Amino acid sequence: MQFRHKRRPVDGVLLLDKPQGLSSNTTLQKARRLLEAAKAGHTGTLDPMATGLLPLTFGEATKFSQMLLDADKTYEAEVRLGVETDTGDAEGQVVATAPVVVDEAAVQAALARFRGEIEQIPPMHSALKRDGKPLYEYARAGIEVERKARTVTIHELELLAFAGDSFRIRVACSKGTYIRTLAMDLGRALGCGAHLAALRRTRIGPFGVDRAVTLDALAAAPEGEARDALLAPVDALVAHLPALELDPAAAAALLQGRRLPLPGTSAGLLRLYGAGRFLGLGETDGQGSLLPKRLVATGEAGTTA
Repeated sequence: MQFRHKRRPVDGVLLLDKPQGLSSNTTLQKARRLLEAAKAGHTGTLDPMATGLLPLTFGEATKFSQMLLDADKTYEAEVRLGVETDTGDAEGQVVATAPVVVDEAAVQAALARFRGEIEQIPPMHSALKRDGKPLYEYARAGIEVERKARTVTIHELELLAFAGDSFRIRVACSKGTYIRTLAMDLGRALGCGAHLAALRRTRIGPFGVDRAVTLDALAAAPEGEARDALLAPVDALVAHLPALELDPAAAAALLQGRRLPLPGTSAGLLRLYGAGRFLGLGETDGQGSLLPKRLVATGEAGTTA
């Protein structure tokens, strides 16, 4: 008889440097097994060909994953000119080729056209749903469906290197931006077509890949406390919000779901603590009251700094 390995409660955030060739879910499950974690999730996927920052959430931290799903992101990408693929990246089938007669000045001029707010048509090979089915399922069946253009924001678009038939760029962008689509659109603007040859995510919100650990490093750490020490606390995902320390009576009332008086505050979210432990999020209504918004199950040690 085969026994299922027992999972344990693990709370925190693992900043992982995803390797190339693994899906985000496979990476998550490998990390989950190494940590023996009962509950796990991620904060937005990376394609298998991509590497870089993939924050994983465990236990109570999964309640705050949306904070990073909505955050701005930064990537470094290699764009290969003269070849278009059906997926927009190096894993797809070639659908068009063209000679490349492009210099660095032309690339700089094209990049300038894609800074700021732009319209993107999501690729068919994406997880966006149409009639309850992901677009990539239609694409695999050879069916192309109409997609509406979406407005995204390219905060920064910098040329890092130019090599004649390819170039590397750094992209800081809003949520919902497809770098594959950006690569294809740049190729068309340059008149020769292009696809995304390589991609690395270097930042999500306040977190940089320089703080991330690899799966190998996670596996090399001794089991138990040493591995757990690689996780950031649950409140790391909401550290950008103002903090409020509650006295014991107020903390108990809040954990019971009661509204608390909090005069003199404008409407918004707050990080809440009691006796130095993270309790979750509360929301002020701008009319002198604080309401529980999203609370952790037991309260985790955190910082009000």
